[in-house]
Amino acid sequence: MDVAVVGATGDVGRQVCTQIVERRVLPPTARLQLVGRAGGASGRAVHGLRADLVDAYDEHAPLLDVAHSPDDVTADVIVVAAGLTPPARTGADPDRRVLAATNGAVLAEYADAIARHGSGHEVVIVVTNPVELGVAVMAERLGRHRVLGMGAWLDTLRFRRELAVELGVRRHRVGGFVGGQHGEDAVPLWSTVRVSGLDADERARAVAALRRGRTLDALPGEIAAAKDELARVASQDMGAAFELIDTWPADLRLVTRPWMTHQSGAKTPAGTASATVDLLEVILDGREIVVAGQVALDGELDGRLAPADGVPSRGVLGVPVVLGPGGWTRVLLDELPDDEARRLVQAAEGIDRLVSASAVPDAGRAAGAAGPQGGTGSQGGAAVVPGTTGAAGAVRAPAPVGAERDWVATVHGLDQPGTLTALTGVFSTRGVSFDSLATGPVDGDGRAGRIVVSFRATPRRTRALERAVRRLATVRSVVVEPAGDSSRHGTPG
Repeated sequence: MDVAVVGATGDVGRQVCTQIVERRVLPPTARLQLVGRAGGASGRAVHGLRADLVDAYDEHAPLLDVAHSPDDVTADVIVVAAGLTPPARTGADPDRRVLAATNGAVLAEYADAIARHGSGHEVVIVVTNPVELGVAVMAERLGRHRVLGMGAWLDTLRFRRELAVELGVRRHRVGGFVGGQHGEDAVPLWSTVRVSGLDADERARAVAALRRGRTLDALPGEIAAAKDELARVASQDMGAAFELIDTWPADLRLVTRPWMTHQSGAKTPAGTASATVDLLEVILDGREIVVAGQVALDGELDGRLAPADGVPSRGVLGVPVVLGPGGWTRVLLDELPDDEARRLVQAAEGIDRLVSASAVPDAGRAAGAAGPQGGTGSQGGAAVVPGTTGAAGAVRAPAPVGAERDWVATVHGLDQPGTLTALTGVFSTRGVSFDSLATGPVDGDGRAGRIVVSFRATPRRTRALERAVRRLATVRSVVVEPAGDSSRHGTPG
């Protein structure tokens, strides 16, 4: 399988690319596409990033590809990390509305391009903030089960670490999830906390001690007061501010520690990238694992949440979900204590306001290009525009992808070892088999030969294959035509 990182040269995007290669998430035969913007600094930097990654990890790096346009993004899993990022400096308090206004159009542009040119099976991991808006935009155009926001998983890992530190154990021994909205409206789901080696009674006592007699109803006020106190202390001694955080309860530390990190002038790209690559590994591994993520809901929490207006939740929210190779399949959340349910409702309402107020281009022009996985498929009823609660929010159902047909690809490639291997790798990683493969004589300059491949695929998958083959370093040209139209290109002798 291939992976594309949109915004590859940004703080987080660069870390994601580096960790993918360093952790050997992709084999050498797979492709990692580094996506920048033509005419901008990132358009130049992706070439340098590619060279740097090859220098560092040449022995095991995947094939590294560069793209400069949303229309050229070609992969099975797409990490979206493009757009404006919150400032990292003392006194800065990122306004999510500003991020939404700037990043919404970028997200829509890439979502529309994937809907037009993709295979219809891509899974998208949204990193761009506000992550909930990114999920809303992508899910509307591609289908809600194919889109996951990584914010809730990052918050979950942070929560588990805070619990583990206080319990004196390693993080991998602690379970539990964080839902809601990424950032200050994150909702620690204390009822999901599990600690390896503790029975139910011992766990209940441990959780009660960790919570220090508090409920989540008090958490928003505590966060606001904590930020004021941290700003005052940090103005004199930044180290003292972090020491102060260490004295607070785990759920308060969950929110205030990353906020203070940004206030210090640093950012959190390493942790964000690590959480993102965790999700990527789950998708590529083919297993189904329970994670937390922002997803577009369509009634999965009916009966478990009670919005103030009585309307069932239809929108983006961070919740525990089952994630697998085709995206997320179901929500796993038992009946919640009252304080957790109230906080999730409040987070959902805040997300609804953010998404509704964001002027993102309409998805109608891209709806007809989305693939069969763009809707809910076997998952259930029609998807709903994330961030809305009324019937007017129904997503335009993506049109079915065209039926498979026979194709012939005529490839002119360099006459050197590795050309056929790279070509077959492009097809095999996309689940397409050759019906036949034949090689022709070497061209006049003695450097290139002709390879003719016949195969069967949908038109959209064929376009993706053609673009991927064209970018191979050993390929000079490629022409793909329906089987009946290829005679004029001749056949290999």
